[in-house]
Amino acid sequence: TMRLFAEERRSGTIESLLTAPVSTTAVVLAKWSAAFVTYLVAWFPTVLYMLVLRRAGIIDWRIVASCYLGVSLIGAAFLALGTMMSAMSKSQFVALLLTMAAVLGLFIVGIGEMIFDQGLAHDICSYVSIWTQMGDFSKGQIDTRHLVFNLSLTVLTLFITVRAVDAWRWG
Repeated sequence: TMRLFAEERRSGTIESLLTAPVSTTAVVLAKWSAAFVTYLVAWFPTVLYMLVLRRAGIIDWRIVASCYLGVSLIGAAFLALGTMMSAMSKSQFVALLLTMAAVLGLFIVGIGEMIFDQGLAHDICSYVSIWTQMGDFSKGQIDTRHLVFNLSLTVLTLFITVRAVDAWRWG
């Protein structure tokens, strides 16, 4: 994702993209969708593992589907963060560092679940924790809090990206 917008800004090709008769939202969603489809294609070969394991025993396909849902939702949110950071910087490397810092920040907040005693801070940290989310998904538990968090993070960061790209167009 670090190249989605940063490279176009650096090379000067963003002007031709932004002057095309396409909305800013369409540009951002197209770039994020391309990254998301590539991400999903990278995970697709793991389905073959399930087909091989099916011959060795019984597989609960609902749990497998839950795990893939979790990986897809978390991946969508992280890709949206990367897209936003690429839109915020002109350098691919800076976009990489910003994205890594944001993802690491989410992991660190999630670790607070193990540090804080029961209470508001513990609840917030467990809500954000990627480990808790994947733990629940791997048990086949689809918690709506995880769905809302990841979808909200994805939509919010893509909205901010659209606003940032709009600022280039009109600013």
